[in-house]
Amino acid sequence: MSQHSRRSVLKSGGVAAAAVMVPLPAADPATAQPAVAPAEQPRTAGNLTLDINGAQHRLPAVEARVTLLDALREHAGLTGTKKGCDRGECGACTVLVDGRRVKSCLTLAMMEEGRSITTIEGLAQGAELHPVQEAFVRRDAFQCGICTPGQIMSALACIEEGHANSEDEIREWMSGNLCRCSCYPNIVDAVADAAKAVRR
Repeated sequence: MSQHSRRSVLKSGGVAAAAVMVPLPAADPATAQPAVAPAEQPRTAGNLTLDINGAQHRLPAVEARVTLLDALREHAGLTGTKKGCDRGECGACTVLVDGRRVKSCLTLAMMEEGRSITTIEGLAQGAELHPVQEAFVRRDAFQCGICTPGQIMSALACIEEGHANSEDEIREWMSGNLCRCSCYPNIVDAVADAAKAVRR
């Protein structure tokens, strides 16, 4: 039985491949078609108007593919909502749409037209913080602050949904919001405190 080295097998394979290669005729430049069709111009959501924090925001020339998160930050100038993972995993971009929690990086802006959107900027009344915001400050429930707007919006919804009756329940219903600084015990305490204040 003959022995073949790796080098000899590769050499013989290269020779065989070269033998079967047939040159293609040169293409006529006059009739040649482009290999890739030119990209279509992105469609726009003309006259998109979003109801954000009780005010109408008209966002002209927003592409149909723009997410609610990017529309808020880049078009409406509301940068309180943070871009974390941009894949719906961390919850930093959580806002309320008609009172329900929504990860704004996963929804298109044009889909939320006609609905009431609440962001972190819409909670405080002037210099007076919302009870949930006060509780987060009092309980030191944040460090770097990137996740904090989403945590607060989710906490508000958690309370209004009636899911803040125990620490275990708060942990379960806040589990969609991640904190890379691991402030979870303080966040749970803040939600519990805020729930008592809201119920008064």
